[in-house]
Amino acid sequence: MIDDDLVFKALADPTRRFLLDLLFARDGRTLTELESELAMTRFGVMKHLRVLADADLVITRRQGREKLHFLNPVPIRQIHDRWIDKYTEHRTAALLDLKRELEGESP
Repeated sequence: MIDDDLVFKALADPTRRFLLDLLFARDGRTLTELESELAMTRFGVMKHLRVLADADLVITRRQGREKLHFLNPVPIRQIHDRWIDKYTEHRTAALLDLKRELEGESP
């Protein structure tokens, strides 16, 4: 079970969302690779990665001498299923019904 508050806190920051986008584009990056994409110190990037790891959005694995960072999309999907999907389902069904009615289709 994920802690929704940690995930929302992690996703609230644009720098952390950018790091997730980088990992989405190419998974398994080193701290040096991630740092090169941001105008901040290595320590600053490490702090952001720690928040993402605490929310289970980033998983770090050692490969030889390097630590590679990987995106874990599961908590985002769980947030989607829990908080977004249930609020959009009714509206989507209503829009489909309206479309059918306007186009004269039978359900």
